[in-house]
Amino acid sequence: MGVLFYHCYGGAHTSITCASIHLNYLPHDRIPETSEFKAIPFYDKMDSKELGTPIYMGRDDLGWDVYVVGMKDGKSVVIPAIKSYLNASGISQREVLFVSALVQLHPMTAIGGVTSRKLGIPFIGRPMTIWGIRRSYPLLVDLVTRVKQTLAARNDCY
Repeated sequence: MGVLFYHCYGGAHTSITCASIHLNYLPHDRIPETSEFKAIPFYDKMDSKELGTPIYMGRDDLGWDVYVVGMKDGKSVVIPAIKSYLNASGISQREVLFVSALVQLHPMTAIGGVTSRKLGIPFIGRPMTIWGIRRSYPLLVDLVTRVKQTLAARNDCY
């Protein structure tokens, strides 16, 4: 039906978590255990060289293809570039949705992200990011719920 992009700063934590909730890889009704986060494809694994590159996560039950993308401070360049590419590929603007996954996070998430991704110490940083994401998980579920409602309403219009 369309293409959905969850985006965040580095593309390794909140956007991956939102896409995983959206695609039912993570639960909507409870806070996942640490092991469930570790089982998610791409969680805390995005390298800096992949910034700006959409990563396909799957197709949802409404037929939307779900991607994640890390943008750092390049949102004003990355989003138009992706839209231009999709337009050249015959996908209209009405079939594309970008959603910022940057919700109010516990500071431990950012500290863990820097430790894991930037300093290259994931065995210390990854548990910190998971701890922080678990504290903000209800906010991420709420965001995804609103996105799914928006997509369902769009599908009803076609």
